[in-house]
Amino acid sequence: MARTRKLFAGLSHRGPHRVLRGDLAFAGLPGVVYTPESGLNLPAVAFGHDWLTGSARYAGLLEHLASWGIVAGAPDTQRGLAPSVLNLAYDLGVALDIVAGVRLGPGKISVHPAKLGLVGHGFGGSAAVFAAAGMPAKTSSVAAIFPTVTSPPAEQPAATLAVPGLILAAPGDPKTLNSNALRLSRAWQTANLRIVSKAQPGGIAEGRRLPKVVGLPGPHRRTQRCVRALLTGYLLFTLTGDKTYRDFADPDVQLPKTDELDLEAPPVTPEEKIVALLK
Repeated sequence: MARTRKLFAGLSHRGPHRVLRGDLAFAGLPGVVYTPESGLNLPAVAFGHDWLTGSARYAGLLEHLASWGIVAGAPDTQRGLAPSVLNLAYDLGVALDIVAGVRLGPGKISVHPAKLGLVGHGFGGSAAVFAAAGMPAKTSSVAAIFPTVTSPPAEQPAATLAVPGLILAAPGDPKTLNSNALRLSRAWQTANLRIVSKAQPGGIAEGRRLPKVVGLPGPHRRTQRCVRALLTGYLLFTLTGDKTYRDFADPDVQLPKTDELDLEAPPVTPEEKIVALLK
């Protein structure tokens, strides 16, 4: 456990690689891509944003992944009030095709076609599940960070997935109307659910956020640090096979800054969720 805590602490800080930023628009898709300065046959992920949150709000997270050797592309589409989860899922697949199929940077960066993953936050977390289920080429892993309810629901494609998955939830998620993390984990048999201690689900988005005027949360540094460490360790093992980080994908290992799921707790009723919403 001491070794895992040390790894977690290291992963919460930037990695050893210098980071380059690029534009997915050169290949016809609005969005950004972050890469290590150099490296061949690298792992890569496509990242889906939350509702009303552009890819620029995740610059720190995407840079963090790139600093640990993971190419990260993020489409900047479906940002309106009524986005389509299916269209964002499609764009995630396109972004992954771009970063995997195009030589990035000044010719010193390439991605291995068998080291691909999908990641998303909130609305984008559910979109990542749809993307994984709909892609002809299977990804190595998928991560849904504080996923939220969508129409159609992500539980349907999740039930068809055999790919390893990571679902990050907040302690209060069972009592919220918006979170589908627990339902998603029950439908997705190969997913690992982790409860991030004292997390604020909307807190991983960075910088000033206009939607705060309608009650949406702002950035939360503790949540950002914990998510970066948990996600990076998970991806380094599932995408690259680096056994140093095996514990981050082992559901039987209790990781730092996470809470145990109370399997004996009674289900939360719809009435309790409404009461929690009104508080």
